[in-house]
Amino acid sequence: MQDNHPRPEQAVLVAVDTGAYDYLSSISELTELAQTAGAEVVDSFVQNRPSPESATFVGEGKLSEIRNFCQENEIDLLIFDDELTGSQLRNIEDYTGVRVIDRTMLILDIFAQRARSHEGRLQVELAQQKYRLPRLMGMGKQLSRLGGGIGTRGPGETKLESDRRHIRRRIHALEEELEELSAQRARTRERRKKNNAVTAVLIGYTNVGKSTLLNQLTNSEVYVQNQLFATLDPTARELVLPNGQHLILIDTVGLIQRLPHQLVEAFHSTLEVAADADLILNVCDYTSPEVDRQLEVTKDLLEELGCADTPSITVYNKIDKCTGFVPVSNNRSVFLSALDPETFPPLLAAIEHALADRVCIMDLLIPYDEGSVLHLLRENGQILEDQYEPDGIRIRASVNRQYQKTFLPFVWQEK
Repeated sequence: MQDNHPRPEQAVLVAVDTGAYDYLSSISELTELAQTAGAEVVDSFVQNRPSPESATFVGEGKLSEIRNFCQENEIDLLIFDDELTGSQLRNIEDYTGVRVIDRTMLILDIFAQRARSHEGRLQVELAQQKYRLPRLMGMGKQLSRLGGGIGTRGPGETKLESDRRHIRRRIHALEEELEELSAQRARTRERRKKNNAVTAVLIGYTNVGKSTLLNQLTNSEVYVQNQLFATLDPTARELVLPNGQHLILIDTVGLIQRLPHQLVEAFHSTLEVAADADLILNVCDYTSPEVDRQLEVTKDLLEELGCADTPSITVYNKIDKCTGFVPVSNNRSVFLSALDPETFPPLLAAIEHALADRVCIMDLLIPYDEGSVLHLLRENGQILEDQYEPDGIRIRASVNRQYQKTFLPFVWQEK
């Protein structure tokens, strides 16, 4: 019998520990990234140095050790846990005889596999082109190996052998197209504001259960997978709170530590939904030993997007996997399992509480001759239920707080 399943690329990870960050955590994450891309991690090499070696990133002795290991174990790929220059890529490949990619190339490859929407594909290609432009001289072998494995896939790969001028033209064209898409998204946000739509955004580290939570809360079927970057494109669904209020819940791309600046820049427009949201749900994995660092990564991004002051709720997910003590939820921190809807009431209550300053739920009876009041309500509120009575229209509405006094004379009181 012939095995039709291709052998996964055998990869070795390489890092330099300068003390600038937790290299063990970073290597662990790089292992997950490599597995997500389809590689099988055979081993990893870490060298302690005050700074990376300018020509080959690691020292000559360590590189010789890596080369010997690769030859003895038929290694296909070296993955470096940092960005390499074009000359470093070339020098390492020439010395080891093994294909080399770095952390950024690996993440771009995963994004290239996962991008589904037209905008997502454009953003990935833009990030790829911006990464490759300053490395054209050193990536000669990489550029001639189209579709040759991890790090070589993705939108725009037929352009890889183009010269700098062509790549710059392509970058310009991509930026223009993305600007137009960004303008379309801005118009969508304006329509939501005009319609008084309340929005909440799920944001947080990759693979912490944001999409699962979205599906459970809104009875949706958004793509869910236990892997990094399963969601790249923002997904919006309607959520109805227990008090009857409607809001739009938006899922976003997951974050990682040391996210390459090309991706932060390229996906900035996608994450802009957080800047305009009424509420941010900061989701994290309660069982992860890196939970504090994950929250810090998210906090830094929110500050970069200019929405650090937006009301937020920290959602500690995956308590079903926790064997120890789980704290009691409150209006700022909620502990739940996205797989168990019975754990959702504290979250829904916290959302209602967080939005109470913006909107309120009112039961009104508007006489038929008060058409201007009904018009004002439609403009500055959200009609949740209506019923025609002999004395007027009985309405349950979500009303913008600043107009609450206007509608107080029409509050319905049961006789």
